[in-house]
Amino acid sequence: MALACAACAAAPAARADGDPASDFLLARDTFIPFDANISKEQTEQLDAIVADAKKRGFTIKVALISSEVDLGAVPSLWRKPETYARFLGQELFFLYKGKLLIVMPNGYGVSRAGKPLASGQRVVDALPKPGDGGPALATAAIRAVQRLAAQSGVRLEIPKASSGKEATHDRIVLAAIAAAVVALVGAGFAARRLLPRK
Repeated sequence: MALACAACAAAPAARADGDPASDFLLARDTFIPFDANISKEQTEQLDAIVADAKKRGFTIKVALISSEVDLGAVPSLWRKPETYARFLGQELFFLYKGKLLIVMPNGYGVSRAGKPLASGQRVVDALPKPGDGGPALATAAIRAVQRLAAQSGVRLEIPKASSGKEATHDRIVLAAIAAAVVALVGAGFAARRLLPRK
């Protein structure tokens, strides 16, 4: 948790002097832009399928790039997912030499240790273009991870998104806890008033 927080704290600086994904992916397996309007449910789905793949022996890091801003200091690589996959792979090389998947609206890029991964690229090139918008990119990334893992003999189920009912239930529980805390604090103040003053 502390590591993830540190990565988040580093993001603004990364936007100023480099590409944010290279900082995030040092500590995490997915880079999901804050401003891409991707729901918590989709974020959890992508994180879950990448984690499941890793448990089954298929390690991959994934970066969603929804706009030029997400590329920080290298906006010239916008809409060039294969080139950016190689670039990012080289930036991560000293700490990570595994597979890397880039998802942009116009397509995908796959690399390993900063070099093109032709077999993986053929798999994702056969998929439909992701399309514009964060939700479309997240959906495409989940499908691409599943297909790439299958190529390596690892079968992955796409995790179910948490339902609205569950989210509503969680909000109700949190509201109840907050109300209980307020009631306890209020009772404490009332009891203090009733105590005789010295």
